[in-house]
Amino acid sequence: MNDSPTIDRVFVTGATGFVGRYIVRRLLAEGITPVCLVRSTERLRRQHRNVSPDRIVSVVGDVCDRDALSSAMDGCDAVIHLVGIILQRRLRRATFHKIHVVGTHNVVDAAQGAGVSRFLHISALGTRENAVAPYHRTKWEGELCVRASGLDWTVFQPSLIHGPDGEFMQLMRRFVCGWLPPIIPYFGDGRAKLQPISVLDVADCFVSALSRDETIGKAYPLGGPKEYSWIGFYNACRALMPQAKSWKPMVSQPVPLAKALAKIVAAPMAMAELIAPTLGMFRFDGGQVTMSQEDNVCDHTIAEQAFGVRVRPFEDELSVYAERIP
Repeated sequence: MNDSPTIDRVFVTGATGFVGRYIVRRLLAEGITPVCLVRSTERLRRQHRNVSPDRIVSVVGDVCDRDALSSAMDGCDAVIHLVGIILQRRLRRATFHKIHVVGTHNVVDAAQGAGVSRFLHISALGTRENAVAPYHRTKWEGELCVRASGLDWTVFQPSLIHGPDGEFMQLMRRFVCGWLPPIIPYFGDGRAKLQPISVLDVADCFVSALSRDETIGKAYPLGGPKEYSWIGFYNACRALMPQAKSWKPMVSQPVPLAKALAKIVAAPMAMAELIAPTLGMFRFDGGQVTMSQEDNVCDHTIAEQAFGVRVRPFEDELSVYAERIP
């Protein structure tokens, strides 16, 4: 028997992002009202156009808007904090430190002030002190803030999250199926491992945690049931994506060259992205190059046992949604 308090209303940051969309859907499916911190109310409505407006609440603001955070958490039973960035966009004043560290502090402070004790936080697999890249280091700082908050926290550390509307799988489709670029590039020797996990599984674990007090004060790695090298991952995408260009060669980008290229194109690409936002998916930085040389894997059974799920195999899922990748 579970003695957890009833969860009726959950505050969600990053609600219109890739993972946030799926978590909001799962909350709605459980009869929970999501209170969504968003920049665009219209975007939230479009994503959930078949949902009655009284089932979902939108609050305009961001994680640096302390007033919006404080007022929106009134009456909530839990917080799900999802906001994060994989690339810094300085022209938009979006840096790793501002979003991952300052933003997380603000959300934690607001939860404490509103008396909302249950706090679920998304971190990243590979996050640790003295990590090799700023992304992981700032994710670790944000995670430490949550751990030290005194709240009833649960932290999730996913490997690469995949799904049909995720930016990464959209990039893979362009690499594998598009005419440009004429190669499928990867960094280094392509042997480092990743463990892609379905966004559906991530959403299931988050929502399940709300009713599982035994997960309080714990961090859970999230990964799919199979490890892939980057080369193996690309081969799986090429085998399962319709209209894949079998003639396109996979070509290694030496790490020093890739890091140098990232610096050279950073400013021009940032400017071009303001005009054509879709170009943003082709951007990368030196930190991503460095992270791609580390294994990003975990024991997937830890989450399965904790949340009563069976994580979905990547290739099974991709074969179902490949045609729906934009």
